[in-house]
This record gives sequence, C-alpha cells and structure tokens, in this order.
Amino acid sequence: MALKQVIEIYELLEASLIEEKKLKDHFQEKGIDDTEWNFHPVKGEKGETNFVKIQINGIDGRALGGRAPTLGIVGRLGGIGARPHKIGLVSDADGAITALASASKILDLRSKGDQLRGDVIITTHLCPASPIIPHDPVPFMDAPVSIETMNTYEVDHRMEAILSIDTTKGNRIINRRGFAISPTVKDGYILKASEDLLDIMQTVSGQPPVVFAITMQDITPYGNKVFHLNSILQPATATHAPVVGVAITTEVPVAGCATGANHCIDIEMAVRFVVEVAKSWGEGRCSFFDQNEFQRLLALYGSMEHLKTLGKRE
Repeated sequence: MALKQVIEIYELLEASLIEEKKLKDHFQEKGIDDTEWNFHPVKGEKGETNFVKIQINGIDGRALGGRAPTLGIVGRLGGIGARPHKIGLVSDADGAITALASASKILDLRSKGDQLRGDVIITTHLCPASPIIPHDPVPFMDAPVSIETMNTYEVDHRMEAILSIDTTKGNRIINRRGFAISPTVKDGYILKASEDLLDIMQTVSGQPPVVFAITMQDITPYGNKVFHLNSILQPATATHAPVVGVAITTEVPVAGCATGANHCIDIEMAVRFVVEVAKSWGEGRCSFFDQNEFQRLLALYGSMEHLKTLGKRE
C-alpha cells in the first residue's frame, strides 16, 4: 500500500511556490542524507522550474561497488500547475507525484529494514506556473524549459533501465482508467512489451495487463514538427538504456491543464508497480527486453539511432 505516500506528496506539491526546504525535510524524515538529494532551479524561455534528483542506494548497488543494476524512475511532465490561469495541481502533475511517492515508499521500506538490492535514481521537475498549449483533442501543459534541458537533468547516465511516468489522458489511444505501459524502446527500436513487466502489472492491478500503442513519431525528439502522443518516451532519445513508459490513463480525454483530475487511487497503483519493478530489477528477476533478439535486429536491419535525432535538415 502506498496511498499514504501519494497523499503526502500531493499535499507537498499543491502549492503556488515549491520550497526546497519543505521537500527536503520530508525526505530527510524518511532517511535520506545530503548525498542522496539534489534540487536544482533552472530558468527557461517560458519560466522557471525545479529539478529534483533522489538517489537511493541499494545493498548491492553500483554506488557501493556492488553488482546489482540501477533503475531510473523519471517523472515526466510539463508542469504541476498552470498558474495564474488555474489554481491547484493539474492533471499533468501525475508523473511527478508518482515518481516522488515511489521514492518515498522505497525510503519507508528501507527505514523498516527492507532495503532494495540495486540503486534507484528518481528524477522529475516541479513547476507550479507552466504555460498551456493547444493540442488535439484537449489542451496540454507546456514546459518552461526545453525537452533537451529536461533530459539533461532527468536522464542520468547511470540508469541502466528507465521507467518514464507521465499523465497520458489527452488522447483516444488508450481509453481505460488506471495505468498502462508501453512497449520497450531502445536506441530507436520499438521492441515487444516485456513479459516480466506485464507479469508485475497484472499482479499489482489484479487485472489483465494493458499496453498502449506508440508510433515511430513518439520515439523521435520533440522539435521535429511531427505529432507525438506526449513526452512520455522522450527520455529514450537521450540514453542507450531501455525505456518503458508508465502512463496514468482515463477512459475519456482529459486536458493536461485540468485541475481536480489527479486520481490518487490510480497513482497509488502505479507507485506499487514502480516499486515492484525496482525490487525485481535490482534482484535480476526482471528484464526490459531480450538482448539476443535486439542484437539480431541490429544484425538484420542496422542501427536506428538516427531516430533519436532531429533528422535531416529541411
């Protein structure tokens, strides 16, 4: 159960000003030290945001010279608020809430003696005053900084696999309340959905696993003037690690800038999924993709890494 952690993070983020001290105090109470915490304000062309990075070391993680792999958890979003146009948390805040609540839950487990085997690096950004942009079928939240800047601060080179969590409600592609995962994306290839992640998902949800459709456009960088479902798979353009999107979803299109649209029960379920993946990944019981099949694809069809770029100049 992670509902307590979700509510705590929700209350911390529902503010017109994000204060590092309040956030840091919350996580220090759960046992982090200065080496595990990073808070970095960044100004962009459309405003300012605050990048948060929390590193939770495992008992056999790389940070301590161990052999267990490192999992990255990225809370991807445009902004947690749309002030002055809207007050309160917007739907787009789900990614940040899920990522930070996952960190909070893992720290609570550690404080009770259940330390994960591998390191976990959690990143997101917090902007309470992001702009709104038109989008079909409903408006999106824009970000105060570029996708490139987000990837610089949120995609850590130490991450050996990444869960990218994002509100994915403003579409007609996935029409189910709860959460869904994407096929694995690696170096320009859209690979089959991980069976291990599907197993974890159905265990956590108690329902058949749900995989949402993605296209070639979705795994290319923003800025190439082609349609993207949203930014959930943008971390895949900045890493060699396999990336899986974790989408918080609804049955009908909901605007990213809508308030009153954060469904804590759905977020809680996504947090439990993320934490269970973190446990299994560090213990070597979870694979994001088939390495042998990926090498076969490379041998047959060559590299697709050009899809991680903006492509040819017009």
